Amino acid sequence: MPFTYNRTVRFQDTDAAGVVYFANILAICHEAYEESLVASGINLKDFFTNPSVAFPIVHTSVDFFRPLYCGDNSVIRLMPQQLSVDRFEVAYEVIVGEVVAAKAVTRHVCIETNSRTKTELPEEMTQWLEANRRGAESVERRKSREVL
Repeated sequence: MPFTYNRTVRFQDTDAAGVVYFANILAICHEAYEESLVASGINLKDFFTNPSVAFPIVHTSVDFFRPLYCGDNSVIRLMPQQLSVDRFEVAYEVIVGEVVAAKAVTRHVCIETNSRTKTELPEEMTQWLEANRRGAESVERRKSREVL
């Protein structure tokens, strides 16, 4: 199974129209990313505080299919994929009920923090990517069987 994160939409996530503010969906997706790291045994304090490598986001996109409102109980499905030796992306589906309300993507590059130059992904990240990729692939295979 791909990693899933349950999240209730809060008032602070919404705009004056009462729906999730467009940029806040990325913050919610990033929460899911952080939780998936914890679930795989990565220590967040070590990961984000003075690390030798970092994984800045170099690209994002979000598509909205229906509004998300305060109080909506959502499930964020996280599906990462390694793109090269120094890059990966994470696809997210934000699901409310049985409906995909939004899809997002974050693309990351691995850099050495001192030199700010690209470097290969460390072993813990390739393991995280592999573990979560296998789960996402099994769900996609199951979906394709259900369509037939």
